[in-house]
Amino acid sequence: MKILVGMSGGVDSSVTALLLKEAGHEVIGATMSIWGKGDKLKGGHKNACYGPDEKEDIEEASRICKEIGIPFHVYDCIEQYERIVLENFKAEYLSGRTPNPCIWCNSLIKFDVLPFLAKQSGIEFDKFATGHYARVEYDVNTQRYLLKKGINPKKDQSYFIYRLKQNQLANILLPLGDYTKEEIREIAKNRGLKVHDKPDSQDFYSGDYNELLEIEPKEGNIVDQNGRILGKHNGIWNFTIGQRKGLGISSTQPLYVLELNKERNEVVVGFEDSTLKKSLIANKLNWIAFDNLDKQIEVKAKIRSAQNETEVIVRPENDDNVYVGFINLQKSVTPGQSIVFYDGDTVLGGGIIDKVL
Repeated sequence: MKILVGMSGGVDSSVTALLLKEAGHEVIGATMSIWGKGDKLKGGHKNACYGPDEKEDIEEASRICKEIGIPFHVYDCIEQYERIVLENFKAEYLSGRTPNPCIWCNSLIKFDVLPFLAKQSGIEFDKFATGHYARVEYDVNTQRYLLKKGINPKKDQSYFIYRLKQNQLANILLPLGDYTKEEIREIAKNRGLKVHDKPDSQDFYSGDYNELLEIEPKEGNIVDQNGRILGKHNGIWNFTIGQRKGLGISSTQPLYVLELNKERNEVVVGFEDSTLKKSLIANKLNWIAFDNLDKQIEVKAKIRSAQNETEVIVRPENDDNVYVGFINLQKSVTPGQSIVFYDGDTVLGGGIIDKVL
């Protein structure tokens, strides 16, 4: 089989390419270039997905491909990344919401634009593979491709790729879903790959988010739930729901960000018990295990990637909205983030948190 592997210069994609080649496949490495800001932005720490050190990662990926003995190509995805991922990122933050750009990047850039550009350039391949810790299976009964968790709960990345469509799932391979991170690093070390101890990417952007938003400070009030002014802020986009540190307000008890109100340009804060919520409305849904949700179901869900699953009731509201009720109250439910639904190790689908009730 001829397989295109999305290379990042890290240990996961490197071992993915290595394992596939050792299994006898014809492997081609491909990297997407998304950094188009030049010297406009400072950036910051390394090991971020988006930053000025992209050149080093591309050089690393090229070196690894030579070491493994496979061809390597770089594709310019800058225009698509800025239009799809960065514009959404900016619009959401300025609306008082907190997006997860990695989720949009995966479904619309990494698993879509990158293989498309590779085929457009004349490269033929049967499957596209990445180093994500998740699995894909075909269900003969439903005749659908299913997304499954990686076997290692600590490293499972199914949350980040829940927006993949059936045609994408049908054409991808995720070889690392049956491994732990420790096993992958050990394989890399035993095969002499220098990236065996390279740190994982820790964030979306390597610098201050304000650099990406490109907006002047906008002073407003920090208020309590009764509207009493407690302090000032320089832009609601500098805060996230559930934030406790950096508020600059003294109080007898710790204060948490409860709401970011764009219309009033206010940051609403309160005590910890007020961060607990019982339900939400999600939209921009993507279902994997079935076409659409047509009845109420009781499943488990995550409202952030590192969270343990929690029991929920999900019922359809209309074509692109669902009501989600939590069996146990959840802390700091954040509009703009994703909620992903699970049945055992199967990803049913998910959507974007639109309203918190």
